[in-house]
Amino acid sequence: MFFRLLFLLLLALNAGVAAWLAFGATRVAPAPARTDAGVPELRLLSERPGPPETQSAELDAAPESRAALAADKCMSLGPFPTQADVRVAIDALTPHVPRIQYRETQATQSRGWWVFLPAFATREQALQTARALSAKGVRDYYVVTAGDQQNTISLGLFHDPGNAERRRAQVTELGFQPQLRERVEAMPVYFVDFALPDTPQFDWRTWLPQRADMQAQPVACF
Repeated sequence: MFFRLLFLLLLALNAGVAAWLAFGATRVAPAPARTDAGVPELRLLSERPGPPETQSAELDAAPESRAALAADKCMSLGPFPTQADVRVAIDALTPHVPRIQYRETQATQSRGWWVFLPAFATREQALQTARALSAKGVRDYYVVTAGDQQNTISLGLFHDPGNAERRRAQVTELGFQPQLRERVEAMPVYFVDFALPDTPQFDWRTWLPQRADMQAQPVACF
């Protein structure tokens, strides 16, 4: 008897819930505002009035045409010895020119002039010649003991080619046959290339007064 009453009670409850879901009024919460007060609502381009080409122009400026690029004039400034110097130049010029870039290249730099006696066949011959130099009053020399110039006798490295030539002549008068060679080294150097703006009388020195000694040369535009 108890279980029959419980079954009837559950059946009545289920029927009541079903009736409420089917016929009861459902209160719908109002949708929140999509924007804050006073802020214009964002819209897709397709929702805006006007032809598509007008809408697109509001986002992206038209790229520079090939004809305009061909009419551009570009200059190359340098050489700069370090990347730090390049960065200073780029930071100074970037706000005033349409385009700018830098490039690295190799340049030879003189490391002085070397006076020497060419390498001897053996170390003993090099030492014997060194003793002969010493006997005639030559003090500034060095016998190279290793590397590509082994058994060469170095008579000095000079920054001034005139001093190097005088040293060579001095040792020649003592009966030896020294040679003179410029020592060069390949080193990286940097150039800053930039397109000239339409501003009349544009002068890059205005923003790089500390580099006024450099020369800017015309270069193909990039």
